[in-house]
Amino acid sequence: MKLLILNGPNLNLQGRRDKSVYGAETFEEFIPRLRAAYPDHTLDYAQSNIEGELIDTLHKAEGVYDGVLFNAGGYTHTSVALRDAIDAVKVPVIEIHISNVAAREEFRHTSLIGATCVGTIAGFGLDSYRLGIEALINR
Repeated sequence: MKLLILNGPNLNLQGRRDKSVYGAETFEEFIPRLRAAYPDHTLDYAQSNIEGELIDTLHKAEGVYDGVLFNAGGYTHTSVALRDAIDAVKVPVIEIHISNVAAREEFRHTSLIGATCVGTIAGFGLDSYRLGIEALINR
């Protein structure tokens, strides 16, 4: 399988910001480990703090990837445009969150993108991405 891990705003700071919530490992450390765990699959990685770039990346994923693991960060709770982009493409998207958003501030309890995704995985730290890969492989 060819999968895309797509991260939204502030996830470029993974391992440096709010370590008590998100952990201390950076994506630069994590992605090679994840790729090594799935040598028979292609795992591409992209990150942007810009909503339009995330939309463009989702549009370009169709026909290229077998699935997308998407952590939209704060856009999860605010972006109708990202919701519409996920709904428009014919590639399965799994909503990913490092923290358990249901146990955090109330504004994080609502996901605008979740209804257009094939599933949501949250609260398992960076292991949420591995669980998402397993879900796509076994789908």
